[in-house]
Amino acid sequence: MTRPVVASTRADLASALDPTRSGGGRVALVPTMGALHEGHAALVSTARGRVTDADAVVVSVFVNPLQFGPGEDLDRYPRTFEADLEVCADRGADVVFAPALPEVYPGGDPEVTVEPGPLGGVLEGATRPGHYRGVLTVVAKLFGLVRPDAAVFGQKDYQQLVLIRRMVEDLCMGVDVVGAATVREPSGLAMSSRNAYLDPEQRVTATVLFRALQAGAAAGPDGPEAVLAAAHGVIRSAPGVELDYLTLTSQDLADPPPYGEARLLVAARVGTTRLIDNVPVALGGKDL
Repeated sequence: MTRPVVASTRADLASALDPTRSGGGRVALVPTMGALHEGHAALVSTARGRVTDADAVVVSVFVNPLQFGPGEDLDRYPRTFEADLEVCADRGADVVFAPALPEVYPGGDPEVTVEPGPLGGVLEGATRPGHYRGVLTVVAKLFGLVRPDAAVFGQKDYQQLVLIRRMVEDLCMGVDVVGAATVREPSGLAMSSRNAYLDPEQRVTATVLFRALQAGAAAGPDGPEAVLAAAHGVIRSAPGVELDYLTLTSQDLADPPPYGEARLLVAARVGTTRLIDNVPVALGGKDL
């Protein structure tokens, strides 16, 4: 197992990638905020599988303050850098880009940011104003610094994935954005760094989110009303879950809900921890 090169500055990053670029190789990027778990490890494996051994896989580890709102968990967000390096080494990453704040935002908060448009103000964006502006801005910065040919993101943060794809298309960034399937714990709970905030009882309670999504997806052939009724029924059966939203929409998050391929998304608090999840739905009913 080869330990990846750690680049903490822009110059370090350029030097680490120079042999790949000078040889005509490709670069795949996995942006993360660290505290890597098996879900992140799967993203690194996906990136490794998209390129050859002669190409480079870069994992960025940067806790981006621009995507945290007032009262959110920036200060207590878990930081486990040495363990993160082990995960990256195990899954074949070549470079870990771990910049300090001034390397990414040398002049402080940037004056020019990426506006996510209408989709950035609904679902997660409605609850966390400015969140996706921060996400898209840092992803655009990372794309500019790393200059990847491909970038891998998880489907658990589905709205984020859709917005990044839209940014890349609208701004002609030329990056192949790969969406990797959500990795789950044996209970079905979607893996997340924030799961560390759940106590044992809350971890059991939190499994209701995936069970609700499964119930909704199973009702897909009966149409959108049946999907939402089935999912809401499971949520109501579990005390200790404060629902934020449960939404059925199209794969590109258009509104109103479509028929055919759809997406069912949920966000809820279990204790003080806010969790999100989603699944695809094959939606029957009208016009089919």
